[in-house]
Amino acid sequence: MSGTGEHLKDEGTKTQVVIAGATAGLIARFVIAPLDVVKIRLQLQTHSLTKPPSPGALTTSPKYRGTVSTLKQIFREEGITGLWKGNIPAELMYVSYSAIQFTAYRSITLALQKTVGENKLPSAVESFIAGASAGAVATTATYPLDLLRTRFAAQGTEKIYSSLLSSIQDIAKHEGPRGFFQGLGAGIGQIIPYMGIFFATYESLRLPMGTLHLPFGSGDASAGVIASIIAKTSVFPLDLIRKRLQVQGPTRAKYFHKAIPAYKGVSRTMQHIVREEGVRGLYRGLTVSLVKAAPASAVTMWTYERVLRALLKLESNSSVVL
Repeated sequence: MSGTGEHLKDEGTKTQVVIAGATAGLIARFVIAPLDVVKIRLQLQTHSLTKPPSPGALTTSPKYRGTVSTLKQIFREEGITGLWKGNIPAELMYVSYSAIQFTAYRSITLALQKTVGENKLPSAVESFIAGASAGAVATTATYPLDLLRTRFAAQGTEKIYSSLLSSIQDIAKHEGPRGFFQGLGAGIGQIIPYMGIFFATYESLRLPMGTLHLPFGSGDASAGVIASIIAKTSVFPLDLIRKRLQVQGPTRAKYFHKAIPAYKGVSRTMQHIVREEGVRGLYRGLTVSLVKAAPASAVTMWTYERVLRALLKLESNSSVVL
């Protein structure tokens, strides 16, 4: 990476961007996997946060309470591997998603500059359009893996799917191709503003924060953390709705929480949650989500910048030798 203040999106070849993005996604996913499992478990609980409990009502009996206690309970009941449930499809998703996202972001930005003219659009507007479009493309392409990740993470002590292959075969047989895309509307509705806000904020903060003396030698990680927190909080209700829709189907009553209601459609799911759980129900798991988002984004952006820098240096050294 040069010190001339060039944007992340203008640096590196397509191959270098793919390698850097995939590596960043792989490492970040493994680091935050346990928190991701906790987030999904909390998001799928449907007890009311506003109404007094009714004796004997399944929806008012939460299994998990809080991040730390949930981590301990999963570890106690399911072992250390329980904290990494769904990690195989998640790793595949993160590697693919990151590579597609960064590649699309770079390509769309360059296309905008070619169509509209370089420096014609404000940097924040350009980053928002490129980020939102790249996020939508990556989300759609990797959505089946996201759904599988959620279903594996939602499995308690009762095993529903024995392997990744068996889960694909089961969904294809009993739910058809549409079964792999349940909740995609919420995913697209979430990712467009999320990625737009994230990249616009990140690009605005990265260079100014790079002049500060921060941990890890630059402001990349800190800018990623701030951008992620702002973006994640803004769209969190859609993330929760996506998770609720992803576990719909013939296996709905077999997950750790047996009383997940039957939902259909984004707006009706939102109305049902607000009616039965209150507005706070839309933000169930937000705390652990923010705790997860900070290290995930920091690791992703920090790793991406440094892998790309290493690849550019390697290319430069190879050119000198030749």
